[in-house]
Amino acid sequence: MGKLIVRGGNKLAGEVDVSGAKNSVLPILAATVLNGGMNVIHNIPNLSDVSIMIKILVAVGCSVKKEGSTVIVDSSGLNNYEIPEYLVREMRSSIIVLGSMLARCGQVRISYPGGCELGPRPIDLHLKALREMGAVIKEEHGFLICDAKKMKGTEIQLDFPSVGATENIMLAAVFAEGTTTIRNAAREPEIRDLQNFINRVGGKVTGAGSATIRIEGVKKLKDVEHQIIPDRIVAGTFLAAAAITKGEIVLNNVIPEHLQSILFKLKEAGCTISIYKNSIRLNAPNKIKAIESIKTMPYPGFPTDMQSQILSLMALSDGITIFTENIFENRYKHAYELTRMGANIKIDGRVAIVKGVDKLSGATVAAHDLRGGAALIIAGLAAEGTTLIENTHHIDRGYDNIDGLLVKLGADIKKQ
Repeated sequence: MGKLIVRGGNKLAGEVDVSGAKNSVLPILAATVLNGGMNVIHNIPNLSDVSIMIKILVAVGCSVKKEGSTVIVDSSGLNNYEIPEYLVREMRSSIIVLGSMLARCGQVRISYPGGCELGPRPIDLHLKALREMGAVIKEEHGFLICDAKKMKGTEIQLDFPSVGATENIMLAAVFAEGTTTIRNAAREPEIRDLQNFINRVGGKVTGAGSATIRIEGVKKLKDVEHQIIPDRIVAGTFLAAAAITKGEIVLNNVIPEHLQSILFKLKEAGCTISIYKNSIRLNAPNKIKAIESIKTMPYPGFPTDMQSQILSLMALSDGITIFTENIFENRYKHAYELTRMGANIKIDGRVAIVKGVDKLSGATVAAHDLRGGAALIIAGLAAEGTTLIENTHHIDRGYDNIDGLLVKLGADIKKQ
């Protein structure tokens, strides 16, 4: 299942290029089935989740070719609407093919998705919206059997600004009759990237980045070439790693606007941050200041995907930080592993109280999910001695060559 050995104590220094955003790549790859033609997509990271999505595309009849960080998808040969169960169970984001396959085929059979164990993440919002657009969805023995002879544009009010539900509606509505309006839509940058892709391929979407998105149905699409935006969570992870090691790094290929909530908290922790057009420089202080509180919220609030990494940073701060996890119920598994390294963390439901300590010590710990695994790497970089991180396959789902990039910055880390 993969292991990493991290020897702590080295300051990070140097420059690193940020890879394409995982949370953009997956819905955009799902969208390639729509045009029945050629899709050339650049800046795709080498991740296990991307590999699974490519296998799903191949399983439904698409031809996929990889050339470095470019993936070419020819969806003209699509001939199957059944998504293999073993692939869906490996990755929760596979549910995003629901909307695009319904739009292209008018039917799809898919099992309930798997992925990181972060507590209940029901897909009711997805199913309710698709039903409102005319889809007939039956649930049988862990499978969703969906049928939609013709999707119809309608007004959809989301109870929560779910990223996945917003994306599935956008994809399902591309060929729908009339106009689909999503209210209380997710506002993440990855939603805007998906809008840009759909429009580039010939769709008509407006409003991404705001709470109201409109999709006007079209009759046909064309071939497309698209570049994925940089991954703001990967960028935030490297900034946290530099901060905890008292280092100084420059991140290139970033969109600073997408990182505002993260940068604000790092400044509060005492880091000096310089922002340029497509790069960010961070200088860390000798002692990290405690951030009073962190509450995870939908974008543009503080991202749940950065909670784990900043929690590791606060474990070595000069005071107390109160974390409130408002998105997922079960996202503190990394905290129990950090206590094995000497962190002082108390968990009460959705709240974690972190009291900074003077040092962390290397230990054998296990990653239970993607971002929690990144948090353990960050802690290991600053810990005394050696940290052995097990189950690193979780980390491979969202970080392209994280160990190699950290070594480039001066870390002592290697795969076992």
